[in-house]
Amino acid sequence: MIDRHSRQSFLGAEAPAIIQSTTIGLVGLGGGGSHIAQQLAHVGFVNFIIFDPDRVEHSNLNRLVGATYHNAVDQARKSDVVERIIKAINPEAVVASHPNRWEDGHNLLKRCDILFGCLDSIAARRDFEAFARRHLLPYIDIGLDVHQVEGAAPEMGGQVIVSMPGGPCMRCMGFITDDNLAAHAAQYGDAGIRPQVVWANGVLASAAVGVAVDLLTDWTGALRTPVYLSYDSNRSKLEPHVRLQYLQVAECPHYSLTEVGDLIFRPL
Repeated sequence: MIDRHSRQSFLGAEAPAIIQSTTIGLVGLGGGGSHIAQQLAHVGFVNFIIFDPDRVEHSNLNRLVGATYHNAVDQARKSDVVERIIKAINPEAVVASHPNRWEDGHNLLKRCDILFGCLDSIAARRDFEAFARRHLLPYIDIGLDVHQVEGAAPEMGGQVIVSMPGGPCMRCMGFITDDNLAAHAAQYGDAGIRPQVVWANGVLASAAVGVAVDLLTDWTGALRTPVYLSYDSNRSKLEPHVRLQYLQVAECPHYSLTEVGDLIFRPL
């Protein structure tokens, strides 16, 4: 019987063992998260801890990989859909599936080796990154949005960002700012419809999975600088963000490597 890893032997002799021993944490299982789970399972990852409190709706069917019409009718849990995808690819996969917010099970995510976030807001990304930093876990963030100015065609784009312990964080790279956090706070409770489509999420998810495999196996020997990829769907471009040219810090001033572990609150 041919080894399932034989077609990706270029990743290195140790790659199968590394991949099979890695525990993946995945938060947000919609358009991007479902793609990521599927691709990681195909690559050979078998240990997953996944979170999403939402259920499948008909409006999800344009992007939620694995979701069916009947899942929408039955309002199936997204976490159940993604677990089914993973185990259909590898029945021996170990999937800890949680149909709730990651904050309610954050202790489980400490067991992970690498985290993926497919979250809907800047504030949610800030909070998840802070968790990852305090527990010295690499965090890969993806996101997609569509903007339209009156009289012009819609512009769709997104990002893939790697937040590595000690290295530049998403604030350092200019993705999270006080201004966009404030804008999000002003819109709290009025998120509205967020346009998403399967093909653009697929591009971002594929890039994120590729970065993760490279981080774990070092198969290219070239991933030595911060990762902030900018995606322009209208022009089919995925390239390093221009902000990296002006990045001034080698070490993150926002998350010290000495400030690790759970936050402890004491009465004043």
